[in-house]
Amino acid sequence: MGLTEVREKVEGVVGGVVSRVPDEGDFTSRLRSPAVAARVGLWLGISFGLCFVTGLVSHWAQSPDPWFAFPTRPVRLYQLTQGVHVIAGTAAVPLLLVKLWAVFPKLFSRPPKDLRLLLVETLERVSIAVLVAASIFQLASGISNSAQWYPWSFDFRGTHYALGWIAIGALAVHIAVKLPLIRDLLGTDIESGTHDRESMQGEPPLTRRGLVRGAFLASGVAVVATAGSTVPGLRTVSVFGVRDGNGPGGLPVNKSAKEADVVAAALSDGYRLRVVHDGTEMAFTRADLEQMRQRTHDLPLACVEGWSANATWTGVRLRDLLDAVGAPRGRDVNIESLQPAGSYRSTLLPHQFADDSLTLLALGLNGEQLALDHGYPCRLMAPNRPGVLQTKWVTKVEVLG
Repeated sequence: MGLTEVREKVEGVVGGVVSRVPDEGDFTSRLRSPAVAARVGLWLGISFGLCFVTGLVSHWAQSPDPWFAFPTRPVRLYQLTQGVHVIAGTAAVPLLLVKLWAVFPKLFSRPPKDLRLLLVETLERVSIAVLVAASIFQLASGISNSAQWYPWSFDFRGTHYALGWIAIGALAVHIAVKLPLIRDLLGTDIESGTHDRESMQGEPPLTRRGLVRGAFLASGVAVVATAGSTVPGLRTVSVFGVRDGNGPGGLPVNKSAKEADVVAAALSDGYRLRVVHDGTEMAFTRADLEQMRQRTHDLPLACVEGWSANATWTGVRLRDLLDAVGAPRGRDVNIESLQPAGSYRSTLLPHQFADDSLTLLALGLNGEQLALDHGYPCRLMAPNRPGVLQTKWVTKVEVLG
């Protein structure tokens, strides 16, 4: 049954008689089968599970908790988890569309008359409505965030985190209610008529197995077309990747110095890096920093949008600067940027990062002087830390506590 016929039944008048609301039995395609929904739903659930777990890791990394410190090792952990987060979310989009298409007739099923059954079905339908709404929001807003397009005024990270819990809770309820049916469907052949509606008849041009394989193929194509932002080997074929790996020093740029309004301050002869601890303050010019012992480390720049790039950073170990002002270990540090405004002009660097031997105030990138758009005169580069917290154009380091 096509959308035109459905619309006529809902809105139209046929032969002078007011049309009725369509019934579940009006949908006759054998492809709109519980067997299809179960198989696609299985992999959709796996994708959602990966998104949820890796999303918790991302939220944890950006929200320091003194009771559960985010680790500095392995140095590529955040790069891996955030890449999986975005890839799994992208893979889920075609699966969700096919799943919704397959179960669409259930929207028009008549509620049972038995009160107990009615209550159970009402709970199920409410959980499904919440699940569908939250899923669509999460995937749509996540893709928009990956493209750095924000057509809304609410805080993305907080809202995405809260809706993630709602989506996974609704999914758990849905699975609990449907588990006996899911197990039965997955244990029988997909082309079997078990649990089919009586109205399903005829042979469509595509088999159910072909539809499911097509859904998996579409999911794979979506991943390959976007994953190059995270997987360098796919960049030549990832036509929809939000980052191609190009940029000053061979590294992409999210926010330029011009956008951050720091060009004049960063290039000024009066620039100083201030390091402050308990009344002791030292100021360093860029030349002063260059005269200090330089260290070189290979660390990835991994951003919340899902893109990442490996790079070689050279600069002054942050711990050396903290030692210069007599700062003890185990203290959190506040890092300030030359940016006059913005959510991340000031960031908290937990003590485990401040004390780590790999944490640098970087002066160079991939054997070249640090580009202005990458944070010249110096930028923070710490292991296993989200790129948005790797503060650029650093002007002040203050020891807290």
